[in-house]
Amino acid sequence: MAGTTTWSNWAGNQHSLAPAILRPDTIDGVTEAVRDAAAAGERIKVVGSGHSFTPIAVPDGRLLELTALETDVRVDLTTRLVTVPAGMTLRTLNALLAGHGLALPNLGDIDAQTIAGAISTGTHGTGAAYGCLATFVEALVLVTGTGEVLRCSAVEHPDVFAAARVGLGALGVLVEVTLRCVDAFVLRAHERPGRLDDVLAALPALVDRHDHVEFFWFPYTDRVQVKTNDRVPADDRPLPRWRGWLDDDFLANTVFGGLCRLGRALPPVVPTISAVSARALGERSYTGRSDAVFCSPRRTRFVEMEYGIPRAALPTALAELRRIVDRLPFKVLFPVEVRFTAADDIWLSHGYGRDSAYLALHQYIGTPHEPYFRAFEEVATELGGRPHWGKLHWRDAASLAPAYPKWPDFQMLRAHLDPHHLFTNPHLSHILG
Repeated sequence: MAGTTTWSNWAGNQHSLAPAILRPDTIDGVTEAVRDAAAAGERIKVVGSGHSFTPIAVPDGRLLELTALETDVRVDLTTRLVTVPAGMTLRTLNALLAGHGLALPNLGDIDAQTIAGAISTGTHGTGAAYGCLATFVEALVLVTGTGEVLRCSAVEHPDVFAAARVGLGALGVLVEVTLRCVDAFVLRAHERPGRLDDVLAALPALVDRHDHVEFFWFPYTDRVQVKTNDRVPADDRPLPRWRGWLDDDFLANTVFGGLCRLGRALPPVVPTISAVSARALGERSYTGRSDAVFCSPRRTRFVEMEYGIPRAALPTALAELRRIVDRLPFKVLFPVEVRFTAADDIWLSHGYGRDSAYLALHQYIGTPHEPYFRAFEEVATELGGRPHWGKLHWRDAASLAPAYPKWPDFQMLRAHLDPHHLFTNPHLSHILG
């Protein structure tokens, strides 16, 4: 244990001054940290890689890091089940799996998150047949607010398993996760420009025809960039290293970051920047290892809000979003990302019980965002939208409860597993009550 420490998230919009930081290296050490905090009447909060934009992981007491936690890594090639420490990052996990000829079935576009943080907030990729990353969890080990160690699966403590896979950090400390993996696979990525109305008209067939579909709409234009990823048998069209650096490193980070700074300094030029950016992105196709295709470097800092809505409501949501952007007294610098997921059965997953479309709104750090995000939140809420737990939103417990059929069950389980709200903070009190 060390003295008072300052913590902030990746985006730099959340900060905390924690009185103590703890880095246990065993599960027994985690239970001891939890029990010590309870005995002292203090709260304790796990922080991961800081990739949540909400204050969901902001410590309101002792700060617990799992970077030093070591549990046995177990790889069963017959069942394709892999057990790892919950504090491992997705990037490390992907390398571990590749070394054994395995992979996760799907990923988002960032791999810096810890496994615990990614699943606890409902982090997802895109693909009509795939739920959020938490749907790949086969079992987990949770340290509760009373210091009890629970091993959970669909057959062992199934109610805890149904809740804790997307548990918001409110039910306990995830210390170990068993993931259902697949044989390593290659993806063929195809990226192309298009017009928003054309893409929306063809969207049902597009989503059904490809393994993974997403598109980016450029504000102040009718232009989009469509990306599809499909499984193929061989890595026979790899992206040349220079092209990968040019497109994904230099243009997508260095140049785009410079354009954002220009737009922040000179807002009237933003529509022109958006139009030029949309037309500058051409068509390309390449193959690569699945995680290398799914994930991209992100060095330009931003804040983000993302809503999952019923898939059929997407055209309405986009039409309203375009009107919102045109009426704002400031400019939107980032394109809007649209993705798709399948229904799942995890209690507080935003995909619970329905196929979803996701709209992710971003703004460059240092530019106004709250009126933009709040205006779309009103639209999304009316459409039955559920906010991504790790991304900015202003919903409270009263507003969220009707959106989740299993909300009362989650609340009852939380009262049982963490009776003294040891793992809460002001944000969790706001969204859970």
